[in-house]
Amino acid sequence: MRLHIANGRLIDPANGVDGPHDLYLAEGQVVAVVAAGAALDGFQADRVLDATGLAVLPGLVDLSARVAQPGRATGLAFAPAELRAALAGGVTRLVMPPDAASDDALDEPGKVDTLMRQMEAGQPRIHPLGAMTVGLAGETLTEMGLLAQAGCLAYAQGEHGIADTRVLWGAMRYASGLGYTLWLRPQDPWLAQGAVAASGAYAERLGLEGLPPQAETVALNTIFELQRATGARVHLTRLSTAPGLALLRAARREGLAVTADVSAHNLHLTDVDIGFFDTHFHLQPPLRGQRDRDAIQAALAEGLVQALCSDHTPVDKHGKAAPFPMSTPGATALELLLSLTLKWARDHRVPLADALARVTSGPGAILSGISSGISSGTSNPAAQAGQLGVGAPADACLVDLDAEWLVTPTALQSRSPHTPFAGMMLPGRVRATVVGGQLVWETSV
Repeated sequence: MRLHIANGRLIDPANGVDGPHDLYLAEGQVVAVVAAGAALDGFQADRVLDATGLAVLPGLVDLSARVAQPGRATGLAFAPAELRAALAGGVTRLVMPPDAASDDALDEPGKVDTLMRQMEAGQPRIHPLGAMTVGLAGETLTEMGLLAQAGCLAYAQGEHGIADTRVLWGAMRYASGLGYTLWLRPQDPWLAQGAVAASGAYAERLGLEGLPPQAETVALNTIFELQRATGARVHLTRLSTAPGLALLRAARREGLAVTADVSAHNLHLTDVDIGFFDTHFHLQPPLRGQRDRDAIQAALAEGLVQALCSDHTPVDKHGKAAPFPMSTPGATALELLLSLTLKWARDHRVPLADALARVTSGPGAILSGISSGISSGTSNPAAQAGQLGVGAPADACLVDLDAEWLVTPTALQSRSPHTPFAGMMLPGRVRATVVGGQLVWETSV
């Protein structure tokens, strides 16, 4: 399809663009960016999208979203409701953890190949993370090279930590030798045992087992020390503590090859939001104190942390109906990522382009850098992700920045309605989403 997006306010942080421009898309790429109203000689559009009154953004890039479910006979399968949720939220590219479905880890090339064969036109671009260890048990390393050939972007343990430091050391040596990246959530598994909330006065008042900040800092110190020894590249996902961010700052200053993201939940909420055992606020990592939240906001604003992720983890009604300690952690968030980014920008006076960079060009650059290191001379599957310059993938979303919407179960596409932001009015509403130059989501005003 040859698509002309006309009369919109193009906001493209990667290229420093914020103003009235028209986009011309063909053969899956951006072929021209011109002043609004200017014609492109020789371009015959199959469709013109009038974006008057709307912002035109690069498609959002989400670095943590679980969009698969156990299949009946084929192992993992993409969940149609979650793919719709991504498109409804303007997310055109996402990273899927290896534990996207609890019954089946992405630890064999055949599983990855079967999953990737299900990808179709009109869906978000999905980058799976391969399991770092067999069955995510933290004991035996997987065949990372074969997983890469099957389509894995990097290697992770999801919510399954590695207790044996020798295994992590071996994984770093293996990954470093092949140019791969490890995608780690820093949490010491021993300090995390049984924890369901952040340690502190509020957890003590509720009688909940607390997770101390040292669970993050001990893990980070281990990761950084092994990085120094092996030269491995690491992406840290969902940092959640002020001391952890301080260690990240020191590591970046030292020159270690490390990038990082934080979750939208930890950006906005704190442990006191749990209220009286509200399981919608049972998340991993847990919601922490105000000092930690303030540190996350500051690190994201200055770019120490390059990306904001949804940490989309759909949980069914049974998982949230249990008592808080036994309930399933997680929340639906794909459709909320853009609105929560806009809310952060509005509430904390963060320049709009800077805020949007954390869900477009920031995570896009992380993916582009990782995939270029494993492409082995083939086309980079994430080249120019999160931007709309000429030659970039034709992934975009049209957004009404002035719209306000109420978060309710009926307003969500995800199969899970459970979110800590239920009942809140949030800014910004996606009106159309384009993937590969194809209009794949459209809604009326």
